[in-house]
Amino acid sequence: MIFVRIPHPASRNTQHATRNTQHASRIPYPHTTRNPHPTMNRRDFIRTTALAASAVAISKTAFGATKNASAPAASAAPGTPAPALDGFPVVRTPLAKRRFTSAAVESTIARVQSSIGNKEIAWLFGNCFPNTLDTTVDFSMNNGRPDTYVITGDIDAMWLRDSSAQVYPYLQLEKEDEPLRQLIAGVINRQTRCILKDPYANAFYKDAAKRGDWAKDITDMKPGVHERKWEIDSLCYPIRLAHGYWKTTGDTSPFDAAWHDAIRLTLRTFREQQRKTGRGPYHFMRRTQWATDTVPGRGYGNPAKPVGLIYSMFRPSDDATIFPFLVPSNFFAVVSMRQAAEMVEKLRNDTALAAQCRALADEVEAALKQYAIVDHPKAGRVYAFEVDAFGNYYCTDDGNIPNLLSLPYIGAVKPDDEVYLNTRRMLLSPQNPYWCVGKAASGLGGPHVGVDMIWPLGVIIEGLTATTDEEIARCLKTLQTTHAGTGFIHEAFHKDDPNNFTRKWFAWANTIFGEFVLKTFNERPRLLEQAGAQK
Repeated sequence: MIFVRIPHPASRNTQHATRNTQHASRIPYPHTTRNPHPTMNRRDFIRTTALAASAVAISKTAFGATKNASAPAASAAPGTPAPALDGFPVVRTPLAKRRFTSAAVESTIARVQSSIGNKEIAWLFGNCFPNTLDTTVDFSMNNGRPDTYVITGDIDAMWLRDSSAQVYPYLQLEKEDEPLRQLIAGVINRQTRCILKDPYANAFYKDAAKRGDWAKDITDMKPGVHERKWEIDSLCYPIRLAHGYWKTTGDTSPFDAAWHDAIRLTLRTFREQQRKTGRGPYHFMRRTQWATDTVPGRGYGNPAKPVGLIYSMFRPSDDATIFPFLVPSNFFAVVSMRQAAEMVEKLRNDTALAAQCRALADEVEAALKQYAIVDHPKAGRVYAFEVDAFGNYYCTDDGNIPNLLSLPYIGAVKPDDEVYLNTRRMLLSPQNPYWCVGKAASGLGGPHVGVDMIWPLGVIIEGLTATTDEEIARCLKTLQTTHAGTGFIHEAFHKDDPNNFTRKWFAWANTIFGEFVLKTFNERPRLLEQAGAQK
């Protein structure tokens, strides 16, 4: 059975898409921002405006200050940032107002910009790659340990997923930049405290006593929790970041007894949500007009057969699942449990916990092989997006990450995995109900912001997992020609009109775009000479 979903038009992200208020109510789709000069030629618009000053101005409002006085000392030569490029407006946050400056990041920007022929991509890279550091980080020392609070952009809350993904691309530069390493260690330390507060929550406030936007949700809300949507990947991303940090730096200081407890709690939570002996402690409902924003079944989700897979009530987009076994996130859990096992064994000498983590990973992996692979009428054997283990499944993908397209990126499958390749062909075609084909671009969408809206995250992950010059170049061209002249990457844009977009300030999309460009620069620099020739 192929179950096709009827989309709902609103989302948690787009509720803040065009304004900076933290208590905005949901409004009907399309809730978007429009380029104020839609009739101008895109190239002329880039030359004559600095529309994206939103990301500059907003950076001051989320924390109430332009620079944390307790931030680590700026890296060497912080006063020599990459110069502005001729012919393009300066839209990056001014140096004096940046939250953090990294010498390694600035050096990388200068090296890339001076080496590639496509100056618009160079300009975008200079704006986007440092956006997380420029606008979203808040560093301090807490009891002698680094502590970094990272907002997602236009929402003053720290998502475990977003904060991990926002700083992950900087891991490759840590050895060159001690303050940058310290900043990322602070992210790991704060994530540990967040998980210990509530492993079922997806987003947290800096103020541990704050009660905010969703305090009246029908679930076990705690002070300091922004939102309590259970998403498997919220516990996977911090492990991915911690493992990458350890492998890159060799530093073990973040992995103390509290971190050890957080791994134990992560394992316990995954086991609870296998629901072998009952529904478990988590339930969630919200009084809302949007079906994707609450959970059916009196808060426990639609029925599924306990077979060893982990239930997830929400997707990485924060939309409710239809069938509770979200396949990409279960794959992510397999990878994360094996990474956690390696770390607790080598860093904490806890062979018992390591064995338990590996056992869970093996169990979930076996269940994925049995229940997640389905026969598509045109694509053949593919990975379903969601299943219930009763024989029902949903073949699609979502622009957010982890998704099926991202499986090689998160280390879940090899790029040449036969079932993955079948799945990829299906997802990047009209066989996927959320594959968008328009006048401006083609790309993955999803129900989060409504039909016909392409997610740049989906385009970026397509590029990061592509294996041919042609596909990578096409993704670069799409991103270059759809930023609506702002110089930044957005949450989503209309397939026929990039000027119709959501979220002016979405740091994860900006930083992972930088990761994509840097990967291309390191591996296939020829593609950055004329990719997406300027109009």
